[in-house]
Amino acid sequence: MTESTDNNHPNPKESSPKKQQPNFLARVTGNGSGWWKSLLIPTLALIIALIIGAISIALTDLEALALLKEDFPGALSLMADGVGIAYKAMFVGAFGSVYGLSETLFAATPLILAGLSVALGFRAGLFNIGATGQMLIGGMAAVWVGLNITLPGFLHIPLALVAAVLGGALWGGIAGFLKAKTGAHEVITTIMLNFIAFFLVEFLLTTPVFQNPGSNNPISEQLPLSARLPDIFGGDYRVSLGLLIAIAAVFFVFWLLYKSSLGFEFRAVGFNPTASQYAGMNVEKLCVLVMGVSGGLAGIAGANQALGLSPYQVTSAFAGTIGFDAIALALLGQSHPVGVLLSALLFGAMKAGGRSMQAAAQIPLELVTVIQALIIVFIAAPELVRAIFRVQPPEKESTQITKGWGG
Repeated sequence: MTESTDNNHPNPKESSPKKQQPNFLARVTGNGSGWWKSLLIPTLALIIALIIGAISIALTDLEALALLKEDFPGALSLMADGVGIAYKAMFVGAFGSVYGLSETLFAATPLILAGLSVALGFRAGLFNIGATGQMLIGGMAAVWVGLNITLPGFLHIPLALVAAVLGGALWGGIAGFLKAKTGAHEVITTIMLNFIAFFLVEFLLTTPVFQNPGSNNPISEQLPLSARLPDIFGGDYRVSLGLLIAIAAVFFVFWLLYKSSLGFEFRAVGFNPTASQYAGMNVEKLCVLVMGVSGGLAGIAGANQALGLSPYQVTSAFAGTIGFDAIALALLGQSHPVGVLLSALLFGAMKAGGRSMQAAAQIPLELVTVIQALIIVFIAAPELVRAIFRVQPPEKESTQITKGWGG
């Protein structure tokens, strides 16, 4: 009898290659494993959108179009100059000065909060497109606290924010409850709740509790100083405490999703609700909780618009299109908190720079919306981007789950 040696029978655990874990950027963007591969598709999507935007700018230059037949090279040069002026004005308006940077941060603040709201729902497999309604209800709850409770600022503002969270959570929780108990699709219920919230706010702004005295229009009374979100930098800069709250919300959502057991259950339900229920998770309860937390985040976004914008009075349109922009942000950011933050900064820069572009080059502000939409289209179609730039797709992971002794 002879003893067997490790050389004759290699250990499969030692011989099998270690699986490379995706880095942080890969998890944020959902592309590739290296940091440059992670950023490649979003960057190329931005480039394509800017190119198509440049073509749109060139085709709206009537003077250059009129010169095409007579002086083709001159017309192209004129178009190129117009595109250069427009994009330079956009960049300078967003980042070229302290004021421009502050306007970028100002525009990004509510987008971060609303984007986190939608992204959290996406992670749990729920399509929450009711951020607008949740912003309206949360913002009105904050306004009610601001107008009807007298407190010093260090207590008044936190209490108003808590009211906004509760108001938004309640409004979002309604859709979650209907989904859990009746199976009503959250897309339908949140759309309807958006309309209900809008007309409810319009009605409330005509009541003595909210309406500005002496006005027949649906507009609130001006908030007292103690209920206003203070400016961070002062002067002409409009960045308020809401920016710090939004950044704190990014850390909170990241911790909730990736560091807490509740967040694990959220993601598990989003990945496979049937398997989650089989594992002992209360899917109905989690559905209500997800929509409640999502609504609470949107409520803070509404409070930012109500308490942080001069002249500190609200109308029924104070939420604007932020709730719908948040859907694009969540898609662009791959429903990751850091991805939503970066996407919001991009959209904020485009909004701040778009105004400068309009003033410097007489370009319609709607072109910025077109570019934003194009970015989303190409981000949502990575295979199209790879086909245009001849980029190789990422290597697919092997599906082999066992390994023989011979390798």
